[in-house]
Amino acid sequence: MHTPLSPAPERQRLRLLGALAGASALALAGCGTPPKPADTAPAPVPRPGAAPAPIALNGSYAQRADVMAQVPDMARRLGLPETYVRNAIGNADFLPSVPRLILPSGKGVRRSWRVYRSRFIDNTRIRAGVQFWNENATQLQKAEREYGVPAKYIVGIVGVETIYGRNVGNMRVIDTLSTLSFDFPQAHPRAEQRNAFFRSELEHYLQLTWQNRDDPLTLRGSYAGAMGLPQFMPSSWVKHAVDFDRDGHIDLFDSPTDVVGSVAHYFKQYGWVSGLEPVYDVNFDQSRLQLATLLTPDITPTFTPEQFGELGAMPVGLPAGFRHKLALIELENGYAPATYYAGTDNFYVITRYNNSSYYAKAVIDLANEVERAMQRQAN
Repeated sequence: MHTPLSPAPERQRLRLLGALAGASALALAGCGTPPKPADTAPAPVPRPGAAPAPIALNGSYAQRADVMAQVPDMARRLGLPETYVRNAIGNADFLPSVPRLILPSGKGVRRSWRVYRSRFIDNTRIRAGVQFWNENATQLQKAEREYGVPAKYIVGIVGVETIYGRNVGNMRVIDTLSTLSFDFPQAHPRAEQRNAFFRSELEHYLQLTWQNRDDPLTLRGSYAGAMGLPQFMPSSWVKHAVDFDRDGHIDLFDSPTDVVGSVAHYFKQYGWVSGLEPVYDVNFDQSRLQLATLLTPDITPTFTPEQFGELGAMPVGLPAGFRHKLALIELENGYAPATYYAGTDNFYVITRYNNSSYYAKAVIDLANEVERAMQRQAN
């Protein structure tokens, strides 16, 4: 039996137990609306084994009396042994780069869609996307059948997130989440809300590693605590990850099958509409264009096609009988004119992965480029 917090360098992936995944799936099955990311502490989990023995506390947070004083209450609320939580938090280190990375760009910085797009749409990602699609074609087809999410958008997500596993992050998750829980930068415009979010993610992380008998001091991810090929936060592992290869556990580091199924399930849980294109080109009638009104709802689909037209925006290529609502998507181009698109509910679903219209359009564009490369390969 693996002893929590014992050295285990070979255990570099987080495996959710089938029982935990099953319970999460059942809970989500009854939801009539897309779930929201957790902002509160997770419920206590069953204890998988005996409490671990205390170990030496060598992390910088072991020297923080205010942090270590929170351990007993955290352990009680999470249903975890106090020694387990103390061993983990007391061996976490403050990472000075993380608070800087989490802060938004300074005011006055002009965003550029062309520059942003160039970071994600290149030959390296396209070639890697073709390889990933070819190697996982059967699983992608299965996910499309079960969840209604086209293969290309799953491929697009994994490509934008980690270049298909080439860049999954190399920071210890216990360090990043502890830093963002106990030293979140107060200069952030939503400091209180985001601090609470990362505190919740730290607690989910401790529960997941305890439940699965993984060492919380070895798993690595991004500066925000995201893990694996699809960069799921700990709460997303609980809510959306699925055992798509049915081997009894969920592995988003080394099982592309679980990655494919989990991304598709994530989209489905947030309301993906089968057969609905996420975005359309749009033309403007300058004589009646009411740009401010169209942009007020931001990325939330709000206008019927008729209302869109009355406000001076005409989507290009809408199918006959199209009844879904639309949002006007504005992508700035520095000092050049902005680029505009008509976004549907599925565009909004992609932004639930990352709350950015630039991100969503990059995923869509990479998806389309990889699909075109696949078609050229077939011919």
